[in-house]
Amino acid sequence: MLGHLDEIRFLAGVALATVIFDVIYWTFGFLRMGTTGTTAQAWGRHDAPEVYATLYRALVVAVVLAAGLLVLQWPLRELGFALLSGATGVEQAGRDYFDARIWAAPAALCNFAFLGWFLGREESRQALVMTVVANLANVVFNYVFIMRLGWAAYGAGIATTISQYLMLLTALLLFFGGGRREPCSWAGVLDRPQLRRMIVLNRDIFFRTLCLVGSFAVFTNFSSILGTSILAANAILGRVQTLAAFAIDGAAFAAESLAGIFAGRGDREALRRVFRLSLISGLVFAAAILALFFVRPALWLGLLTSHDDVVALSRTYAPWLVPTLIFGSLAFMYDGLFLGMTEGRRLRNAMVLSTAVFVPLAILAVRLESNHGLWGAMAVFMVARTWTLQRRSRQIV
Repeated sequence: MLGHLDEIRFLAGVALATVIFDVIYWTFGFLRMGTTGTTAQAWGRHDAPEVYATLYRALVVAVVLAAGLLVLQWPLRELGFALLSGATGVEQAGRDYFDARIWAAPAALCNFAFLGWFLGREESRQALVMTVVANLANVVFNYVFIMRLGWAAYGAGIATTISQYLMLLTALLLFFGGGRREPCSWAGVLDRPQLRRMIVLNRDIFFRTLCLVGSFAVFTNFSSILGTSILAANAILGRVQTLAAFAIDGAAFAAESLAGIFAGRGDREALRRVFRLSLISGLVFAAAILALFFVRPALWLGLLTSHDDVVALSRTYAPWLVPTLIFGSLAFMYDGLFLGMTEGRRLRNAMVLSTAVFVPLAILAVRLESNHGLWGAMAVFMVARTWTLQRRSRQIV
């Protein structure tokens, strides 16, 4: 909807502000990722009290972190836009979006915990209901606030905030309406060995995710340096990439749950089968989405923006979706498998190495003023993720 407004700066501004939220929220993505693997392993051991204690620990951490984000929202906003590069109108649109969306922090972080917990228990239907409610609400409120009331970027932020709280309400209804809950004492929730294990795992996932979102933030910021039209075109292709990633993540989440359950049971043969099938599934999803996109690229890009110059630029750089999605699909699947097995340290080390390869190539691309070079650096980043994780998987399975 932002891409169809008269001024493209609103889409570009939200793309820029989204970088800040990607860093903020996905840095705390361990609330989802760490919860899934830990819950799945407890579920595989038939340790019901620990299954519930895992959720309560994650929710406590989520509430504390969200309170910190709300208190520190002003310095976070100023630091974020000081580090990012955007024209005056673009930055103002981004600030409007930030000011509206930051109030979703408590709901967003608690939703991470609930999603991870439901997935760890193989209750993907509940996760689906949560996300359907959130996305349908987001679409409806975006239409009202952007297209009807003309609130542009600020309206997009308000829509996201409301949808996150509706998603949390849905999670609570599913949790309390899900039948008998296993009793769990605060002593179990605050058990020191379990807290220590959670902290170590979450620390590794934190640094892994920080490197990942940092790399995407560098990509978006460098796109902005190359110009507003390039930023908008890359943001459009980024939406296609994100849509594909979500489809692939469906298979990755399933692999994550199964890997955790089989690891909890100590069933190595089943674990090996999950590795093989998940990697094949990821490639199939990536190939199907690429085929669907390249049959009618103008149609799909036209849905995202009505600016012909942005569509033309997007089509110029669209071929880079092939290597980024093919190798990205394998990387996503490896991520899910390693998370299910709570192998946070290996994930962290692989991501640090991949980021160290990506950043110098991205800097070189900007100095050469080459968006093709920037996309090439992203493709190399995905290859490096796949290669490092594949080598480490041999040591486990």
